[in-house]
Amino acid sequence: MTGPAVVIHPEVRKLPTSRSSEALLIEACGLAEAIQLEVIYSEVVKLYAPKANTYLGAGFIELLKKKLVAESVAPIIIVDCTLSPVQQRNLEEILNCKVIDRTALILEIFGARANTHAGRLQVELASLTFQRSRLVRSWTHLERQRGGSGFLGGPGERQIELDRRMLLERVLKIKEELREVERTRDIQRSNRSRTETPTIALVGYTNAGKSTLFNSLTFAKVMAKDMLFATLDPTIRIAAIPSGQKIILADTVGFISELPTELIEAFKSTLEEVTQANFLLHVHDASSQFLEEEEEDVNKILSELGICSDILSKKVIHVLNKSDLISADRREELEHMYPNSAFISAISHKNFENLFELIENKINHDTAIYTFKLSSVFGDARAYLYENGIVQESSFDETGFESLTVRLSSSNYKRFNSRWPRLAKKNH
Repeated sequence: MTGPAVVIHPEVRKLPTSRSSEALLIEACGLAEAIQLEVIYSEVVKLYAPKANTYLGAGFIELLKKKLVAESVAPIIIVDCTLSPVQQRNLEEILNCKVIDRTALILEIFGARANTHAGRLQVELASLTFQRSRLVRSWTHLERQRGGSGFLGGPGERQIELDRRMLLERVLKIKEELREVERTRDIQRSNRSRTETPTIALVGYTNAGKSTLFNSLTFAKVMAKDMLFATLDPTIRIAAIPSGQKIILADTVGFISELPTELIEAFKSTLEEVTQANFLLHVHDASSQFLEEEEEDVNKILSELGICSDILSKKVIHVLNKSDLISADRREELEHMYPNSAFISAISHKNFENLFELIENKINHDTAIYTFKLSSVFGDARAYLYENGIVQESSFDETGFESLTVRLSSSNYKRFNSRWPRLAKKNH
């Protein structure tokens, strides 16, 4: 999707934020560019309080209208806040341009990024939920095949009663289809959990480098670009760390400040990979000047998913990506803020050995090393140990018995002991 866009970030004195308005404006412009909109003008507008009918002040709106008329352009106006239906409609009538707010913009990006059937359903459900209170004129969800973005154009207005009925019918149908998707994912997740292979979910602020790290660890080819929300659909791959331990990695959608609640609700089945993971790799952009604020935004969304701070502290490994772009002083500062974390560069694979060590320490928290002495008739027991543990040493004596030194989780050791209780073993 292409076209000109004007991005406005309202700085409301009564609603202070921890980040500068200029930084928030740059982020909003990045969101617009993520769907190939050309930002021809952007500005921070200072307000004491939002206006009930237009959010923005009348003086600024008049100046913007004159500017658009003088330049003979009719761009999409992006207001980087949450607009009420009345405010959106009034701005459109005054400016004679399409006006969308931050929520609609993020929904549009997600609609453009969703590639899987489940992803398209979730985006469509989120955008339909968003429309329930406003029924915007650009009603395109039932005509387009690309899953429910549809804020930037469409066939035109329909009767509100017909729209409401069609909207409700479509919402119910999508929820039914998503329930089937959830059942399939539950079965897949249950099958993975039986193998005792630890699952690690990558989380973090959008554009922190999660997909690049995912590709580096799994040799996958997930799209990884220097843009906001480069990837949307979750990807799961099996990988192995240098010790030989197999892990399941789940790459998830990047988070962002003021992520629409409609999206969080619609994507809960997808984000269950985060809640069900054994632990999390929280990938930070070490070069970001708003690293602390971005972490707060991520933790806020994780909290909304049901991961409280106590659980988070036990499950998370902090990964400071792009650490090759920071100064020595900044690194020292971050090392104090994030002790026992990995400072890496996902692109150059720098300092991955430290990351692997932290992962192994988490995995091995509930494991111990055992020695088993097996004869050739116990091939099934040997296969079990190789499949479910990490074999550290193997040797044969003159009688043909094999001694295996294996790291096993407590649950896998109990399973082994219940099946082959007579085999010799020794806990190190």
